[in-house]
Amino acid sequence: MSHLSQKNSENPNTTFKLVSVEEPKNSFQDTSKDEEAIQKKLPYPKSVFFIICNEFCERFNYYGMRTILVLYLTDILLYSNADAKIIYHSFTMFAYFFPVLGAILSDSYLGKFRTILYVSMIYAVGSILLALTAIKPLNMPQKGMSILGLLLIAVGTGGIKPCVSAFGGDQFILPQQETQLALFFSFFYFSINAGSLISTSVTPILRQNVHCFGENSCFSLAFALPGVLMVVSIVLFGLGKPLYKVKKPGGNVIVDVTKCITYAIGKKIKSKEKKEHWLDFAEDKYGVQLVTDIKSTLNVLVLYIPLPIFWALYDQQGSGWTFQAVRMDGDIGFYTILPDQFQVVNPLLILAFIPIFSYWVYPLLSKCNLLKTPLQRMAAGGLLAAVAFAVSALVSIALENTDPVLPSAGNIQLRIYNPSPCSASFYVKELNLESPPMESMDYYEKKDIDLMGNTSLTFQLTLNCLNGETIHKESKENVEGGNSYGIYFGKDAIHCYLDEIAKSEDGFPRVRTLDYSADENITYIMDSYSYTAAAGNNELLTIDEPGDYKYGRQNGSRFSSKFLLGGIYTVMLSDNHSKVITVTEPNSVHMLWLLPQYFIITGAEIMFSITGLEFSYSQAPSSMKSLMQACWLLTTAFGNLIIVIIESAKIFDKQSNDFFLYTGLMVVDIILFAFLAMKYKYVQSETSELEELKDTNGDDHDEKIKNGLDNPTYKEK
Repeated sequence: MSHLSQKNSENPNTTFKLVSVEEPKNSFQDTSKDEEAIQKKLPYPKSVFFIICNEFCERFNYYGMRTILVLYLTDILLYSNADAKIIYHSFTMFAYFFPVLGAILSDSYLGKFRTILYVSMIYAVGSILLALTAIKPLNMPQKGMSILGLLLIAVGTGGIKPCVSAFGGDQFILPQQETQLALFFSFFYFSINAGSLISTSVTPILRQNVHCFGENSCFSLAFALPGVLMVVSIVLFGLGKPLYKVKKPGGNVIVDVTKCITYAIGKKIKSKEKKEHWLDFAEDKYGVQLVTDIKSTLNVLVLYIPLPIFWALYDQQGSGWTFQAVRMDGDIGFYTILPDQFQVVNPLLILAFIPIFSYWVYPLLSKCNLLKTPLQRMAAGGLLAAVAFAVSALVSIALENTDPVLPSAGNIQLRIYNPSPCSASFYVKELNLESPPMESMDYYEKKDIDLMGNTSLTFQLTLNCLNGETIHKESKENVEGGNSYGIYFGKDAIHCYLDEIAKSEDGFPRVRTLDYSADENITYIMDSYSYTAAAGNNELLTIDEPGDYKYGRQNGSRFSSKFLLGGIYTVMLSDNHSKVITVTEPNSVHMLWLLPQYFIITGAEIMFSITGLEFSYSQAPSSMKSLMQACWLLTTAFGNLIIVIIESAKIFDKQSNDFFLYTGLMVVDIILFAFLAMKYKYVQSETSELEELKDTNGDDHDEKIKNGLDNPTYKEK
């Protein structure tokens, strides 16, 4: 017989695998005819369909929002990449910390139904607030309100995380409806995958392809759709109220364990008596059984010490790896992959890898006498995570080699453009810099001009026109070391502007139009996409749909050019001529080069995360399984805290060095984990797993793994 084993209790793309289990005697197949008749008479609880729909909407909301979050922080709120990573991972950390509080609130005070309902309202308020904050015309304090919205979402998603599927399990009568319960969890896991996969694909499209409120993107709509679904999830959940079986809160083991440990520590400090173990001081109040169970649990929790580093690597798929994708070429011919959309690769690979590992990889390794124990597989998974980040560091090196050369503090860069119909010569008096003769539509640049501090420069221009006319122009401009400047010759004057040559944070191409006459708007048109550069305005125009464009003055000639992701272009325009200068080369490293690191990290996830979750469950005493799952969630929270600390320290300027740092930390961490694992003695269960299921009132194994934080029936016999 086989049962479903959940991938990761809090992974965005919860999946499961089939694990063969030897059928013991007197198994479920031996159910008497009377029991079968009773089971057939029990109707399938219709209430669970409200719960499944609720889960789909909630997961759509969470992952749809999180997929585009890091780009919202950089593109709209204008945080640096490092600061955006800090905020992103702080949010994730809180989302994995609040499940502990949600479990305590549910089990000890409100019960599952009211906890889900009330906390979901907080969740919805946060989602709606985030969407409203993204609407610039509302003039809300965007940064402050966005952070508040994210905090409310973290409270909401974390608070209901340990409750929803356990509440679904409460709707069944066990052990008579074990088969129906397994079917429920299949539907439940499917709703999680469906919600996350669809939203991960849809919200980046809404973000980019829809223009609203005068912006070239529409983050407000991309946040609003998940927010609306969160409201729908509350309505659906509330509609099922008449059908639900609602159990009263029965106390939380996390609270009991905390009290026991606190009592033992306090008594040990006060007492001069010596005991074999410091927890033995709590036996007089809490009993031998609870103290013994806590001892066994602590033996496993020691192995949890190195685990956060893995999550510090794994969770950067939505931040560091997305920033990589921004600097890459996503064109695959018929479609351009969006940087934040690439995150969908992980859930797709998970669905494919689980059966591959279950039926081919693990059996093959077992035949070779390799990775036969859970801790060995976890160590191998950690090493794979290190390899994934080593590969991502190499990709970052390739990307850094394509980055433009930026001016240092002690020099400036000059780019000189001649969109006039005349030939020109140009001289900078203070720098003794003279350009070569420049014909009409010519371009000249010099990137290594030594200059410290703020200096006034005199730009002298001589134009020699075909009609024999010679025109002299002069302009004084203040420039400062560490910057890049553009100079172009207009019809009436010399124009100087602060040039931007670094690739955009969102990866979209940017275009600057230098019109000699500057008396008409310039339009850029491709299919249904249209952009306008105002007359006389030489600011960079962001084009969020790369491709071939027709452009020109509204009442003049039309020209064509291709604008690609990551590129910065200067368009010189006169009455009948145009020329496009590529100031910063477009992205040349293809986004598909990210696939190797995604393949490796997914394999690492299966070997480390899934195996670790199952190991934790199997090694925990029956009364401590909820505590173990709570601690498992906290390792993810602390992993994101590690990212926040490293990014706040800003140790390196280059992303590749950051990734090599994480690689080294993971290797050292796995060495520590292997040392601890070698000392660990596995606990052998005295009863078979199927018998244990019956002993716990027939609770499904997967339900326990998914909701060990929450289900008080696990302690009932």
